Amino acid sequence: MEYKNFPAGYVVRPATLDDLPQAVQLFNRYGQDTIGSNLDSIESMQMVWKTPGFDLAEHTALVLTPEGCPVAYGELWDIAAPYVHKYLWACVDAEHRGRGLGTALARWAEEQARLRLPLSPEGVRVTLSHGLPTQQVDAGRLLRSLGFEHVRSFYQMRIEMVNQPPQPVLPEGIVIRSMVAGQEERAVVAAVMDAFRDHWGFVEEPFEQRYQRTMARVANDPYYDPALWFVAMAGDEVAGFSLCTPHSEEDEQMGWLDQLGVRRPWRRSGLGLALLYHTFGEFYRRGFTKVGLGVDASSLTGATRLYERAGMHVARQYMTFEKELRSGRELGTQTVAEG
Repeated sequence: MEYKNFPAGYVVRPATLDDLPQAVQLFNRYGQDTIGSNLDSIESMQMVWKTPGFDLAEHTALVLTPEGCPVAYGELWDIAAPYVHKYLWACVDAEHRGRGLGTALARWAEEQARLRLPLSPEGVRVTLSHGLPTQQVDAGRLLRSLGFEHVRSFYQMRIEMVNQPPQPVLPEGIVIRSMVAGQEERAVVAAVMDAFRDHWGFVEEPFEQRYQRTMARVANDPYYDPALWFVAMAGDEVAGFSLCTPHSEEDEQMGWLDQLGVRRPWRRSGLGLALLYHTFGEFYRRGFTKVGLGVDASSLTGATRLYERAGMHVARQYMTFEKELRSGRELGTQTVAEG
C-alpha cells in the first residue's frame, strides 16, 4: 500500500499483530490525554483487529518515528455489505500534533474509502464518518476543513449504584433470563438486527454476515460471559435483550451494557426499563458499583429518556462527523416509521 502526503521524518506502514503492545500504549496515551482514561487492552484490541473482514494490511496506517515508536494510527472500517457507511478512527500522540499527521491520516482513509466505492450498490449514498470526544475541538476543526460535517452526537451514560437497584416489573407473559449458549445465538442476533432497524444510521446487511461477525467477536473476546447476555422471552420469541460485558477499560468498577433493545411488538410496555433494572441488579450482585453504555443523543426510539428514567446520567459526549463520498439514495435509517 502507498501512503501519500505524510510529513517527512516518519515511517508509515500497515499495523501487524506484533505491534499490539506498542499500539495499545499509544491508544491509552491518547485516551488519557483526551478523556482522562485508558481506551484499550492488548486482549480487547486483538479481538478488534481479528474482526472478520478487517484486514490490517489494507485497513490500517501506523505512523512511527525513525526509532520505531508508534506516534499516530488510523484505521478504516468498511467490512460489511452493502459497504455504504465507512468509518475512520485515528489518533495522534500529543507531542506530535500540529505536524500534519491528522490531516494525512484523514486523507489516507478517504482515498482508501474511495477506492472501495465499486463495492457499494449503484445509486446509493456513500459516506465516511469519524467520531470524536467533544473535548477535541482542534480535531473537529480539522475535520471540517477537510469537508466533514457534524451530523450527530452520542452520549456515554452511567449510573452509580449506591444501593440495590429496583426489582424489574415485567410485562405479562415475559421472562428475563440469560441466553442459552450454543443454542440461542442466532435468535439473539436476529432480534438485535430487528430492534436496531429503528436506530439512526442502521443499514440492513445479510444475516449470515452479521451472525458470523458476531460469533467471531465472541470467540475472540476475553471478557465474554454468556450469562450476561440477557434475553426477554415471550414464549419462544426474543422480545428484547441486554447484552453486557463485565469489563470497562476506564473503570474496573463499571460493567458495560453493549446493546439493549426491545422489538416493536413489545415496546411501550415497560420492558426496556425492566431489562435495565435486571441488568443493574446482576452487575450489583457481582460487585460492580457502576454501569455504563453508549447511546445516540437524539435517539429515534427515545432511549435517552428511558435511561434517565432508570437513574442514568450523561458522563461524556461524542460528536460524529461525516463526509459524503458519493451522493444517492440513503440506505441508513433516518426516521422511525410508525406501525
